[in-house]
Amino acid sequence: MSMRTAVQSFMLTAAALCALSAQAGEFRLQEATIDGVQSAIRSGEITCKQVVEGYIARAKAYNGSCTRLVTLDGAKIPATEGAIRAGSPVKFPTSTLAINKLVPDFDKYKGLTPDYGRMEPTISDPSVKQQYGMVAGIPNAGQLNTLEVLNIRGERSVTCKGAFDAKPGTPLPKDAPAVCEKFRQQPDALEYAASLDAKYGKNIDTKAMPLYCTVMANKGIYDSADMRTTAGADVNYAMDAPPTDATLVARLRAAGAIIYAQAHESEYNAGSGDPLGDAKVERPYIGAGGSRESWGGTTCNPYDTERVTSGSSGGSGVSVAANLTMCSICETTGGSCRGPANYQGVALVVPTKGMISFAGSIGANPYQDRPGIICRTVKDATTILDAFRDKSTGKYFDARDPYTALPRVVASKTPYVEALTPAATAKPLAGVRIGVIRALFIKAAPGDAAVSDGINKQLQVLKDLGAELVEDVDPKYPDDPSIPNMTFGFNDAFAELLPFHMPEIFSWKKDGKAMFEVPGWDVASRKYLIALSARKAPLPAAMDFNSVVANPPVDPEAITGYTFAFQFGQYLALRGDSRVYDWQTLNANAKYYNDTRRAAMKNWENKEMDIRTNAINHTIKRRDTLRMAMIKVLEQNKLDMFVNPVNLTLQGKIGGAAFGGGGGGARGPAFGYGAMLGIPEVFIPAGFAKTTYDPKFVLSQDATKYEPVENSVATKLGGIGLPYNIAFWAEPGQESNLLKAASAYEAATLHRKAPPAFGPVKGEM
Repeated sequence: MSMRTAVQSFMLTAAALCALSAQAGEFRLQEATIDGVQSAIRSGEITCKQVVEGYIARAKAYNGSCTRLVTLDGAKIPATEGAIRAGSPVKFPTSTLAINKLVPDFDKYKGLTPDYGRMEPTISDPSVKQQYGMVAGIPNAGQLNTLEVLNIRGERSVTCKGAFDAKPGTPLPKDAPAVCEKFRQQPDALEYAASLDAKYGKNIDTKAMPLYCTVMANKGIYDSADMRTTAGADVNYAMDAPPTDATLVARLRAAGAIIYAQAHESEYNAGSGDPLGDAKVERPYIGAGGSRESWGGTTCNPYDTERVTSGSSGGSGVSVAANLTMCSICETTGGSCRGPANYQGVALVVPTKGMISFAGSIGANPYQDRPGIICRTVKDATTILDAFRDKSTGKYFDARDPYTALPRVVASKTPYVEALTPAATAKPLAGVRIGVIRALFIKAAPGDAAVSDGINKQLQVLKDLGAELVEDVDPKYPDDPSIPNMTFGFNDAFAELLPFHMPEIFSWKKDGKAMFEVPGWDVASRKYLIALSARKAPLPAAMDFNSVVANPPVDPEAITGYTFAFQFGQYLALRGDSRVYDWQTLNANAKYYNDTRRAAMKNWENKEMDIRTNAINHTIKRRDTLRMAMIKVLEQNKLDMFVNPVNLTLQGKIGGAAFGGGGGGARGPAFGYGAMLGIPEVFIPAGFAKTTYDPKFVLSQDATKYEPVENSVATKLGGIGLPYNIAFWAEPGQESNLLKAASAYEAATLHRKAPPAFGPVKGEM
């Protein structure tokens, strides 16, 4: 039996889809919730297997390639095919984009030859091709490329693909790797769903299995023993499925969830940059890369397929937003959960660091890495949060992850779903005091206005719900006379705490110049620091919430990268693959999507890291200091939580100019503070922007590179526009209060809207 025949034998026929639709009654897969699926199963409208089949049909329709190559001349390329997904090979566009359509004055460019787009075989499977080099988004692509691996027999592993993953009882081909005999014993998503139907039928026990038939597509860093897990990388492991599940995957399964797919991501959580070394970039990449991986390619925004999804959990956000799955577990080191949720207009719950185990996962920084839960509603995300408790102990603790010992004193003793605001509650936020951090509303560029002003208008909703607002004013943002000012703000806390806890921040320099100055004072002197702490000297004007939270401007040779080098090296050692087990064997068996990633990964392999870990020391000091500052501001103003925009920068274009890195990320306000502080956060859809200001490329003065500049001309957005979220956050252990406020806001506004271009497929229930 060929690989394609083996895989397609599991796919839906048109007749099956029609039958499924006829049986579905009132149930609709679009915007389906956990309660909705479980109620429909109890009523006999659907079966769990039919739900999985419905999502596979949507993947078959919408999970194809959505980017085209950027080439020298824009000439067409031969038709090519990629990996099998949902029973069919990925088909790549034959049209390309000429580089002079992407950047201006290319005839004057004198830099290194760009990393032009091209189709090449992967190293994991030479019969499968992928896009390498520069790519750009396709307008109205009709595809999203958001699920890198589906848990379907025959296509869920490269090592054991096709007939090597035949059902137990069927002879394996003689050339099948020995590991495939054990691997194929595991049911795929369809088989597992069918086994649930056979065992429980309509009589499901959601107390024992609260996530019964919740179809999950998690970020591809979380080990799933029944699926290829490579963090999006094109790595030729001896066995591409790991030997065991990550703890969170195991707990999801125990709660009845269907582990249906690995969601797309920015490879290795965006790769942690380049630590620099002997390996140099020979072919520069021009333009924002978006959320991209060597194995799976680039994923696209469902509200505008030309645009980025934010990194690095882009596939988690897209798959949920476009109804290609119910929920997804993302991962955040900085803003890698909040960005995708914000850019895709879906709900996100990120609990206190350590609440959810990270064991069995590929991370970037052990001190900051943590899972988040992306769903379309806050109730679904909260239901999943509750399900992560250990069934036998009722606790979140996992001996494999030492950080799970920390929430012992802050975790709720009762289910978090009990904190959600009941429907039709009058003034549900009466007595709740919420702080507004104006430093996070500052409009540094024309494009920031849409989100900043949009969230500012949403503050009235919180007032209408009964909340009392108090603002921490900032000289760069107008004082709102209708909102009382804090008596003690973040700058007051910084003046008290930084002189002793983080004095080194006052000596920071950028481009050889001091970052912080006060006329008449040497801000790096003991005299000044004592005066500041006694409030007898002013805080530097440039020192505020954003500058304190930001990473220090370190010398590249004193790179902060011990965290990634250690964490990933540890993961490889624990995984125990016979072919790939350290940095050297990784790179010997890997291929990267552009030359920038190749050079970076080679430098990680060769770099001798400074184990004095000054960067880790700074990270730990920053968390301790900022948590103290945050709690002082909350306590002295009698506040319950804070509220602000998630990110003022709207979604940039894949391949376009971008500030803040290749993902089209933000410049200006520091929106990664939640991960840096390890605090709970809840994010809810808050509206849609109708215009944006896409940055432009300009050729540098020496004509050797392209640089982004602000654009003063607005771009009108089609359809319903681009979504954005509102953020609620507080100190560790305040999940219940945040969920109460966020669920009240969600019920009052109902801003969540599915992307119109990815509606029901033919025959969908």
